[in-house]
Amino acid sequence: MKKLLFAFSLATLLVFSNCGPSRKVERIDPNTVTDLSGRWNDTDSKLVAEEMIKDVLDRPWRTNYEMKNSKKPTVIVGSIKNKTSEHIDAGTFIKNIERSFINSGTVSVVQSGEERNEVRDERNDQQTFASEETRKKWAKEKGADYMLTGVIMSIVDQYKKQKTVKYQVNLELTDLETNEKVWIGEKEIKKFIKN
Repeated sequence: MKKLLFAFSLATLLVFSNCGPSRKVERIDPNTVTDLSGRWNDTDSKLVAEEMIKDVLDRPWRTNYEMKNSKKPTVIVGSIKNKTSEHIDAGTFIKNIERSFINSGTVSVVQSGEERNEVRDERNDQQTFASEETRKKWAKEKGADYMLTGVIMSIVDQYKKQKTVKYQVNLELTDLETNEKVWIGEKEIKKFIKN
């Protein structure tokens, strides 16, 4: 019995000694381009968001709105659907778009979706718990003039150990009052992956 227990202990020790940490992790600059898998990544998200926002802001819809209304337009970012075969967190892409819009200084951006409901919940709580001087009033939200929506798609071509993936992002900006599409943008990224 002692020999069996010793053999079991030795085998367990060998198994766990081979499972020890062999991974090395180091910090790198967040702006460093890394493309390990060939899938959609943070660099793609930032690149597409910045280029698409630059394009949308350079089009006539914005200056037409400013000339007619003497103020900058307000945009809400709606849904951007992932129609690829990969898991892509559209939320990260949406935040990149919102950041690019806001940092441009040429449009206002209002909350959408769950974030808007969270703000409304806070405003509702203030009606009961905040002092009258600091309580925020209902029906003072800024309405959006335009809504940005879109889709991320991909086409995969693979043969043996080689693969290409083409990502296509289509975004549309719609006037919320007239339902008119005032801008359509498209950005493509193509990757060649060889195993």
